[in-house]
Amino acid sequence: MAGSAFRLRQAAHCLRQGGIVAYPTEAIYGLGCDPLNRKAVDRLLTLKQRPLSKGLILIAERFEQLIPYMGDLPREKLDTAMESWPGPHTWLLPASKNTPGWLTGGRNSIALRVTAHPVAAGLCRTFGGAIVSTSANLSGKQPAKTPLQVRLRCPGTDDILHGSTGSEQQPTRIRNALTGKVIRP
Repeated sequence: MAGSAFRLRQAAHCLRQGGIVAYPTEAIYGLGCDPLNRKAVDRLLTLKQRPLSKGLILIAERFEQLIPYMGDLPREKLDTAMESWPGPHTWLLPASKNTPGWLTGGRNSIALRVTAHPVAAGLCRTFGGAIVSTSANLSGKQPAKTPLQVRLRCPGTDDILHGSTGSEQQPTRIRNALTGKVIRP
């Protein structure tokens, strides 16, 4: 079973060793790595042919796993984001001063989500914190929706957690928490 404790431990171990893991999310397969491991992030960006300047999304099982990456945000703006979590809602929030530039793309904000997908959430729980979450595809190409598509589109992925993607048809919408503006529909 994809979300089995054994498979989740294997995948979390892979992340801790600097590996790249594919896993199902609310709409597509995601690629993840340890967000604080610069070599792993660089490898993931190279695999995707994605520029560092675009920044990355972090997902977590619980809001508390995102706190180290967040800067100050008015309480009512944070409440709006928290009301949508867990779920397929990604928010652009102020980044903490300690958040590495390789995650933010050099900006003062970071994209964060508390996932409701059981496999993705299980991976974050087993890993013990937030992980990078970017679509399993070459930048600008169609995202993978199955483990086979991950293998074909993202050679170099170290591990794949099998499971069904959620019912969403598109990758999650990204909204700016301060302005409400939709960044990615």
